[in-house]
Amino acid sequence: MSEWQSPEHAAAYLERADRIAQKAAGYAALLEEVPEEVQRVLDLGSGDGRLLEYVLHVRPQARGVALDFSPFMLDQLRNRFGHRAGVEIVGHNLDEPLPPLGTFELVVSSFAIHHLTDERKRQLYREIWTLLAPGGVFCNLEHVSSASAYGHERFLEAMRITASDEDPSNKLLDVHTQLEWLRAIGFGDVDCYWKWRELALLVGRKARGWARSGT
Repeated sequence: MSEWQSPEHAAAYLERADRIAQKAAGYAALLEEVPEEVQRVLDLGSGDGRLLEYVLHVRPQARGVALDFSPFMLDQLRNRFGHRAGVEIVGHNLDEPLPPLGTFELVVSSFAIHHLTDERKRQLYREIWTLLAPGGVFCNLEHVSSASAYGHERFLEAMRITASDEDPSNKLLDVHTQLEWLRAIGFGDVDCYWKWRELALLVGRKARGWARSGT
């Protein structure tokens, strides 16, 4: 993910992301899955922090942890949250195992995990499981692979870009495989709760009766 060390690459991503009108529906679907009681929320690959801000708006009592490794994005996070009590900004590359962060009732991510290798994606999902408190929820609003070359071409057309414009750091994976991974790890109520072409919301919950010794 070396591209994300470049301020130009990170800034260009934010500019492109702002042009995707359908993302608003994805964010809305994610917020519908946020638990009523959230003491702490972790946002993995926070970018400029807009998703975490949305979550904290609907759960103002919660404390947040924003995690990213791009110097440009970390500056964006400091600009957004630097004055706000209850939000911690952590510099960390998701290619590496998560540092000790404590326990969370909610872990979210938006358009970040698809930059990881498939092996690392699966490992990260296991790490997220261990961080979740019983009853906790994981919501991943993600860029996923299409089921066919035709579907991918239709996505590019809808985005008004060509293959040469695609992010070279993308490592897209299909929805089905990722849902099966979550189920195998132990997540319940696993499903794709929203989808538009290659954008999808993957959700899983940790049962309230799950003892921490069973993780």
